[in-house]
Order: sequence, then structure tokens, then C-alpha cells
Amino acid sequence: MPPNPPIPDWRGKRVWLIGASSGIGRALAVLLHARGAQVCVSARQQDLLDAFGREHPGSQALALDVTDAQAVTSATQQILAGGALDLVCYCAGHYRPMSVETLDLAELLQHQRVNVTGALQVLCAVVPALLQAADAGRAPHLSLIASVAGWRGLPQSLAYGPTKAALINLAESLYLDLHPKGVGVSLINPGFVDTPLTAQNQFSMPALLTPEQAAQAIVRGWEQGKFELHFPKRFTAVLKLMRCLPYRWYFPLVHRFTGL
Repeated sequence: MPPNPPIPDWRGKRVWLIGASSGIGRALAVLLHARGAQVCVSARQQDLLDAFGREHPGSQALALDVTDAQAVTSATQQILAGGALDLVCYCAGHYRPMSVETLDLAELLQHQRVNVTGALQVLCAVVPALLQAADAGRAPHLSLIASVAGWRGLPQSLAYGPTKAALINLAESLYLDLHPKGVGVSLINPGFVDTPLTAQNQFSMPALLTPEQAAQAIVRGWEQGKFELHFPKRFTAVLKLMRCLPYRWYFPLVHRFTGL
């Protein structure tokens, strides 16, 4: 049996994608809308959300700053007023490359606010409703987008990597708590995806995917009931192996492969 109930048919499913104005979140919204899901998209940029709504009739767009706890609660109430949710995916993320030479406390804390605190605020708002849906016989699903950068420490990832490591641990803990109660949980760890965030990188990004390719991999994982969705395998399989290495081997290899 797969870790989660597979989702073979998206028609009529209510899906809330948080952080869907660009990148992977928007590509997911486009793909799921095409599969027949009732898509709700949230992000800070109202103009981009409005554009999505015009291009995808039947979708719902609701501006949201995930760092504002009251706004998260209000948005959740508005979304749930339209009916129970079948899937909630936290796609919101903040990223700036950072090393010890460029330490910036404000940026460090902004990574924490968006990547971690925002996710926690969304969880506190939606989990009670997902549990109610499970009690009513539905099979709701909660998904967090982390990153392979959270698997182990990497150069220029002082701000970003620790927040994604926190999401990985959070998703694992959530699965252990929510799976017995009928709520599916999945963890998404992409490699490099061509988004406005990764456009800041000044280094070569191996196995770079488009957001549309990433969305296809994620939806396929949801449909198969997987817990961890990592891709592309030709890149992430190597990093998976490196997770098992002792530090005396891992650190030199990272310096050698990245040149940093």
C-alpha cells in the first residue's frame, strides 16, 4: 500500500495552492485546473492572481501574506466557506543566496517568517478543517514544498537551507500524527527549477527543470500516493546518497562538486 491514498481523479476536487502567483505553485494551479480541479490560488501579488483567474474560469483567487497570522485565518475562513478542501499545498517560499560574508539578520528572519512561520500559521488554520473532512469520509491531503537544500548543509544556503530542513522534519512529524486520522501528508523536495527565485543563482544548476516539469512530477506523486516527492531523480538520487556519507567525506565532496 502507498503511504497516502492515491488521487486518481481531480475532477471536482477543491485544491488550495498557497504561493501560486509564479513558479511551481502557478504551474501546479494551471495543471490541476486542466485536470478538472476547483483551484483556489493565493499569494501576495493580487494582479498576478487576477490574471490567473481571468485565464482559468471557475478558479478562485485570494491575495494573502502568509506572514500575517490574522490574514491567514481570514483567508482560510473565506476558502472554507466555498466547501471542504481536498488538498492544501504550501508553495510559498523566500530565497536569497547567503554566505558568512554576507550575513544579514533581516534576510535570515524573513526566510524564517515566510518559509517556516507562514507554513505553521497555515497549518494551524487548515488542519482542524482537514480533520473534519476526514471524519466526514473524505480523504484530504496536506502537502509542503521544501527542497533538497534541506537534506544537508550547502554553500550559500545559510538562510534558505535551515528553513527547508525544518519543513522536512515538520512534514515527517505531521505524517505520523495525521495519517492515522485519515489525512494524507506529502513532502516535496525539488532539485533546481527555473523560477524567479533560482534566477538569483550565480552558479550552474544541474538538471534544471521548468516549473511545468516540476508540476507534472508533483501531480504524478500525489496520484500515486507517495509521501516524499523528489525530482529529477538523476540529480536527487546522487544527493540522497550523499546524505548517508560521514562528514569527513561529505564536506570535501560538496566543495569539490560546487567549487564553493
